[in-house]
Amino acid sequence: MTAPGSLPRLATLVVGLGSADRGDDAVGPEVARQVAALALPGVEVLVHEDPTDLIELWSGRPLVVVVDAILSGSPAGGVRVLETGAEGAPLPGSAWAGTVGGGTHAFGLAEAVELARALRRLPQRLVLVGVEAVGFDYGAPLSPEVAAAVHGAVDTVAGIVGRDATAHPSVRSAAPPSVRSTAASTAGEGRADVPR
Repeated sequence: MTAPGSLPRLATLVVGLGSADRGDDAVGPEVARQVAALALPGVEVLVHEDPTDLIELWSGRPLVVVVDAILSGSPAGGVRVLETGAEGAPLPGSAWAGTVGGGTHAFGLAEAVELARALRRLPQRLVLVGVEAVGFDYGAPLSPEVAAAVHGAVDTVAGIVGRDATAHPSVRSAAPPSVRSTAASTAGEGRADVPR
């Protein structure tokens, strides 16, 4: 594991959004842990519970991938991708509603994206990888459908960051990633390594 701050500031960032003890809400952290295990060069991986301070985490990044549980009405375990970024037009409310309308972090994530856009702190590319969830009961494990979708979500994230690394060779030479958990209430503070 690398020490906090040892990766270049402009490294690609993967954020597993969610809570490990709330059923399918754990899919973001689980995908993040598995992406970190791939040791993709130039990729920093974080586990984070709350989207409200993501702006601090992603500012100045060329590419950020956020993995989260979603509830859009599609079959459980489906993987959906929504992309935006600093150069793109604001996403209409219907884009969020159709993709992450009932997700545990949908409202906060959409707000964070558009606030970051207004503040000119949105990454060049921001990609949401959503996994269609079933339940969010405290203490419950991932549902079978979501557990079966983790591998596909990991492949999706790896494909996104791999294509970006190919397009930006200087990023590929960075140090290998670590998985860190960030405090939900304080941006940039309270970070701790998460065991893999």
